[in-house]
Amino acid sequence: MILPDPEKKSEPPQCNHCPSAPVTTDWQGFVVIMHPDRSEVAKRLQIERPGSYALKVNIR
Repeated sequence: MILPDPEKKSEPPQCNHCPSAPVTTDWQGFVVIMHPDRSEVAKRLQIERPGSYALKVNIR
């Protein structure tokens, strides 16, 4: 999930679909999945819900 600028948000970042999942503001691209059941990209990324998802996360 792509998060807004953390300086503009007072609450800690949280995923809408999975609140316990770790989230990041350090992403390099994203994909929007509208119909996961009809999307080859969603199948490859194992995405089951519509939404915006980060494509590449830098782990440091």
